Amino acid sequence: MERIKAPLRVDWQNKVKKYGLTFFQGYWQEGTCYRFSEAEINEIEEATAELHRMCLAAVDHIIKNNRFAELGIPAAMIPVIKWSWENEKDLSVYGRFDLLYDGKKPPKMLEYNADTALTLLEASIIQWYWLQDVFPQFDQFNVIDEELIAFWSRSKHKLSGPLYFGYIDKPEWESEMNVAYLSDTAERAGIAIRGITMQEIGYDNEVREFVDMQDRTIKSIFKMYPWDWVAYDEFADKVIESYKKTNWLEPIWKIIPSNKGILAILWELFPEHKNLLPAYLNDSRGMAEFVKKPVFSNKGDNVTVNCKEGVFETPGVYGSEGSVFQQYQPMPDFQGFKPIIGSWIIGGKPAGLGIRETNGKITDDSSGFVPHYFE
Repeated sequence: MERIKAPLRVDWQNKVKKYGLTFFQGYWQEGTCYRFSEAEINEIEEATAELHRMCLAAVDHIIKNNRFAELGIPAAMIPVIKWSWENEKDLSVYGRFDLLYDGKKPPKMLEYNADTALTLLEASIIQWYWLQDVFPQFDQFNVIDEELIAFWSRSKHKLSGPLYFGYIDKPEWESEMNVAYLSDTAERAGIAIRGITMQEIGYDNEVREFVDMQDRTIKSIFKMYPWDWVAYDEFADKVIESYKKTNWLEPIWKIIPSNKGILAILWELFPEHKNLLPAYLNDSRGMAEFVKKPVFSNKGDNVTVNCKEGVFETPGVYGSEGSVFQQYQPMPDFQGFKPIIGSWIIGGKPAGLGIRETNGKITDDSSGFVPHYFE
């Protein structure tokens, strides 16, 4: 694994814009890339599959042992979470593991973005066309597009009516861009689709079902809106009482693996696993260096890094439901750039990776996306 220079494509800005990346200045890192060996890609893929298996085991453990309160999950959601786990295991579309990896030591899990993972378009489409233009003789760990279409194709018989794609109408959240790509893959799999903002969704109190702006019942919806937001939303009780009438994607059980508290449960269930870092709920357990993360959080908000170099924090509004303390491990350093591997699970299978890098201690909205290839 190494960070290398790559040729600058002529008119690259219009090329990435053409395929849907609406913001790219300072974000898409044209002119550089990461090169991997095939063995390194295999190691990342195997670690991703193993971590996914372990997360499913942890979800099963949490549900069977009623450990919801430790993760800050409201009691009112528990019955539908249990029902969803029993009936909707295979309706999980996607997720992204964030991993530390330098090509020398085993990949280490930082967290699992299991509910509303972003950077999907960049990892799937934008860097694939970059590869065809710049290094067509090499390969890339990237079957995201194919696996999404395969997922929709095998799942469409379980979805009622047109599939709505709900997004947050805020450009800074990148929601609409990711939803546009996901809905395109569903349409290519033969599913009728409709777009809607989360703000446009209404509720019919007579039939107890969610409706769109034309009062049409929403039977199936992919929502780019985290379940931990739903949990404390004014419509939480409506979602709970009508949950079995609607196909929600991601299903509500995904609130568990997307919760940072699962890091502590994983360390408890699989102590000393080569792909895990020590982690504990609401206690540093004497660790001299650690990263504190709220159990519910998004986009790197409210993270505290306590290490030899000092204390580094990001702002935000999270933390009241509890925190997890994870052992600090320095990010790999490539000429001052520190990459995080985003390894994707699509329909239960490892499907590709994307890389974001920072020159600080915390990967956040300002971190750039860097393409990759392997030989």
